Amino acid sequence: MPASKKTRKRRFFLWTMAVLILLLSLGWLYYQSRFSWCQRKVRYPAFGISLPTGYLIHGIDVSRYQKNIDWNAVAEMKIRSVRMDFGFVKATEGVTYTDPLFKRNWQSMERTRMVRGAYHYFKPSLDGKKQADHFIRQVDLRPGDLPPVLDVEELDNGSPAQLVEGVRKWIDRVEQHYKVKPVIYAGADFYNKYLFAHFSKYPLWVAHYYQPCEPRVLSGWKFWQHNDRGRINGIAAPVDFNVFHGSRESFDALRIKRTIP
Repeated sequence: MPASKKTRKRRFFLWTMAVLILLLSLGWLYYQSRFSWCQRKVRYPAFGISLPTGYLIHGIDVSRYQKNIDWNAVAEMKIRSVRMDFGFVKATEGVTYTDPLFKRNWQSMERTRMVRGAYHYFKPSLDGKKQADHFIRQVDLRPGDLPPVLDVEELDNGSPAQLVEGVRKWIDRVEQHYKVKPVIYAGADFYNKYLFAHFSKYPLWVAHYYQPCEPRVLSGWKFWQHNDRGRINGIAAPVDFNVFHGSRESFDALRIKRTIP
C-alpha cells in the first residue's frame, strides 16, 4: 500500500533534517581546518592588545602623531618571544609635505637593531610622478632597508581610473629609481575594490583591524596592520601594530640588497 500523506511528510522532514545536519557538519569541519592553526589571538597586557598567533616577525608604523620616539626603548622591549623587528615611518605626502619627524625617526632607527621602512601618503588629485619625485628627494634607502611604500587610502574626489593611473605613475618612477618593487599599503576593502585588479603583483601591506586570524583580502599579502591601539615602551601615544607573513628568510629576502646611486 502507498504511504500515507502523514508518513510522507514525516520522511520529508527527516530527510531535510539529515541534509541540514550534514551541511552544518561539513561547514564546521571546514572552519576548523581553515582557522584552527591561528588559535585566534593571545592577549599581551604589556602591549595593551591581543596579537595574532602564528607569526614570527612583528613591527609598528609611526608618523608625527606618535611625537618624539625613543627608538632604543622600542627595540629593546621584548614580551615573551615577541619584540618589534621592523618599523615603517611616514616620510612624505602629496608633492610638498614632509613629515616633520621623518628625519629624526629615520636616523634614530638606523642606530637600533630594527629594520626600517619609509612610506608616502598618496593624494590621487595630484600628479603621481611628482609625488614620487618628492619621496625620492627625501628618502635615502640603503641596503637592509625595506622597500618603499605607497599608502593609498582615498579617491580624493577623483575617479577610480584616475586613482589607478596616478598610482601606476608613482610606482613606476619609484621602482625605476630604487630598483625594487614598491609595497602598496591599503585597507582591505579599498584594496579589493580599487587596486587588486591592477596591482596584485606588488607586495601588499594590508590594514584590517581586529580580525581573529588574517585579513580578508583577495590577494596574498606581506604585512598586516592588525591593530591601531597598541602600546610600547618609548612611545607615549597609541601605535599601529603589524605582522609579516612569512619566515625570517623571506623577510630578509624582501629587504634592499644593493646600494642606490
